[in-house]
Amino acid sequence: MMWGDLMPKRYRREQYLEKIRPFVDDTGLIKVVTGIRRCGKSCLMETVVEELRERGVGKDHLVYLDLEKRGLRSVRTPDQLEEAIEARLPRDAKGVVYLFVDEVQRVEGYEEVVNAYRADGSFSVFITGSNSYLLSGELMTNLTGRYVEVELFTLSFSEHLGMRRFLGKPEEPLAQSFRSWLRFGGFPKAVEYDDEAAKARYIQDVVEQIIQKDIRARRQIRNRNTFERVMTYVINNFGAPTNLTGIADYLRNTQGVAIKRETLASYIDLLVAAKVLCRCPRFDVKSRRSLQGGEKYYLADTGIYFARNVDATLNYGPLLENVTFTYLRSRDYAVSVGSVGKLELDFIARRTGDSYAYVQVSMSVADPGVEEREYRPFRSVRDRWPCYLLTLDPLPEGKDGVRHLNLMELMVQGSDLE
Repeated sequence: MMWGDLMPKRYRREQYLEKIRPFVDDTGLIKVVTGIRRCGKSCLMETVVEELRERGVGKDHLVYLDLEKRGLRSVRTPDQLEEAIEARLPRDAKGVVYLFVDEVQRVEGYEEVVNAYRADGSFSVFITGSNSYLLSGELMTNLTGRYVEVELFTLSFSEHLGMRRFLGKPEEPLAQSFRSWLRFGGFPKAVEYDDEAAKARYIQDVVEQIIQKDIRARRQIRNRNTFERVMTYVINNFGAPTNLTGIADYLRNTQGVAIKRETLASYIDLLVAAKVLCRCPRFDVKSRRSLQGGEKYYLADTGIYFARNVDATLNYGPLLENVTFTYLRSRDYAVSVGSVGKLELDFIARRTGDSYAYVQVSMSVADPGVEEREYRPFRSVRDRWPCYLLTLDPLPEGKDGVRHLNLMELMVQGSDLE
């Protein structure tokens, strides 16, 4: 479609728009937005379009195709995709045409088409996709240096608050909003529902769509019941060190499910590819090397756990770890679990170069025993990089050079680790 003047305004996710704006007019780079299904990729693209319209770009120079919408769902081949694009292009257009293709992974071999428009020199191309297959094809590999990726996460806590204000929701105590966000996560559409059961049903439907459209459509799963049990196990044990042999033994001994380690690993890889799970590798602080085995998996959104479990109890330990992990990832940190001798740091956050930050996460360190446990790994770190203790304590008080911050306040501010 060509972009009209009557589209509703969208909540603007400034954190991601800042990442895209430098490349909006670059016809030499394909802008790739990835993220779990229903995290807001389409809305982000639509806000880019809104900004272009505000800049004075004519609607005839804005071409937007959502391949999951009515009229385009049958577009599955490169030729069909090119035909659909050509049918929407303006005649005798002068200047740059901004081309947006949403959920482009539905077309096998889409790379040939989008690269042809990029090579034309008169198109600024944007594509989105709901899984990592988008960037795994041979042709996309050949485009190295010709695309820039922006990974989109579900709403952060500050975005959750902003979305509530945007929707005209009533004000509520900050701690209440934080608990609700921990439980129901940050899928943007879920914020619209006031009924908790409706929120959970919506998220359940999102997960089912992911299974049907982003996993089974890509990989033939012979035993769906076994896959479902593996998925349930991993989701229910998010944030725990992964031992494939242990998981296989558990499934065999408690549920009578026999599964090979290789099959188990492939199922977990499918969940990572569909962005239901995020892999957090282990990293040895002393040798500065990645370690094999014992990696952790965090949920793309904590709402996934509660939508699939009747237990509504908030287990703050793994939940706070999970939201800290996704928060750091959304701010472009590479995140690992840290090994310091026999001790473990919750996270090592790295950016380009050799810049490190060491992070421990706990609900509270008011108990002296808990405080000692959380500070102990920091004392084993022998370099100059900063250490952070993130808790929900109302009056954080650092010591031994460790910065003690209130996690909720950090997330409200939406700031980096300094």
